Amino acid sequence: MTQNKIPILDLKPQYRAIQEEIKAAVNRVLESGQFILGPEVQQFETDAAQHLGVKHAIGVNSGTDALIIGLRAAGITPGDEVITTPFSFFATAESISMVGAKPVFVDIDATSFNLNPAQIRAAITEKTKAILPVHLFGNPAPMAQVLDIAAEHSLKVLEDCAQSFGAVYKGDCIDCEPSCQDDIRDRLTGKFAGAMGDVGAFSFFPTKNLGAYGDGGLITTNDDAIATMARKLRVHGALKRYHNELLGYNSRLDAMQAAILGVKLLHVSQWNQQRRQVAATYNRLLADVPGLVTPAVTAGHVFHQYTVRVLEGKRDAVQSYLAEQGIGAMVYYPIPQDRLPVYDGQFPTYPVSEQVASEVLSLPMWPELEAPVQERVVAVLKDAIAAA
Repeated sequence: MTQNKIPILDLKPQYRAIQEEIKAAVNRVLESGQFILGPEVQQFETDAAQHLGVKHAIGVNSGTDALIIGLRAAGITPGDEVITTPFSFFATAESISMVGAKPVFVDIDATSFNLNPAQIRAAITEKTKAILPVHLFGNPAPMAQVLDIAAEHSLKVLEDCAQSFGAVYKGDCIDCEPSCQDDIRDRLTGKFAGAMGDVGAFSFFPTKNLGAYGDGGLITTNDDAIATMARKLRVHGALKRYHNELLGYNSRLDAMQAAILGVKLLHVSQWNQQRRQVAATYNRLLADVPGLVTPAVTAGHVFHQYTVRVLEGKRDAVQSYLAEQGIGAMVYYPIPQDRLPVYDGQFPTYPVSEQVASEVLSLPMWPELEAPVQERVVAVLKDAIAAA
């Protein structure tokens, strides 16, 4: 990285810090001659389950497959409805559609970027079978309220944890309803994302907080039956070779990726703490900038992205200015899921999601990001807002 170029993400400092551990893990797999599932995957699954505080962790080949297999393992079938957020990466809604169910969207809270639980009850019908909250950008969704509603209506809860490995629920939900029982909130406080619902679905895409050097995913659950079904579905619907019981998938976590993830798992808590420190520095440097809304730095947020809102229709001009100055900034997500061509015209408008999609801008973020680099980002961002 040159002095004038600041990317949205730089993975090289992380690799340099752990490269000897990574090389040893890779060599161990190469020497074993076993590259699909096997002891490396089993060990990572055991370690990940222990780290997250869940009974079962099942490695699959992507975060999308974790969602699809998780939905099927939880009993979601064609014709069912699953309530989720419009403001997420397409894999969230796509996975619901891929199992033959229908995504039903509820609008988001503009502060947390997560689904607004106050709107869930109105979206429930006799066909509703599950709620699928997303812990967007590493910020835990309001799970006490979600689980309270789910229990009231006998619904499954599947957590999309693609951006939130290591995120911790701290009970800081937005606008809690009176029906959100204190005992539920107390029971959840301190739990990791992926350990609160019936199923958790993680992505290990290289850019994630816990990222592989290729694709990978993980399903978490405390339910024995769901775990058995997930293990069956990931290998062509069979637990026993040549004894296929149902139509499944070829979705097995590579041993190489499992070994790499096992190394990184030892460091991810420290990296997440560093991300929170980077976010706190950004918030301090950006305090009271007119026309800019910064995210709340909460104890459980792991800041997969540091995302601000640029108000007054200036976002695109600000992003262009930053690019001209060699600073990477990305828009996650410019089009809500419900407005994508595959769904266009099928759903009503969700005004908060639409507004946020026109304002969000993610700034450079990685654990080793140094304060002087952040200061340059902020200085150029302030110039960009003034110029716009």
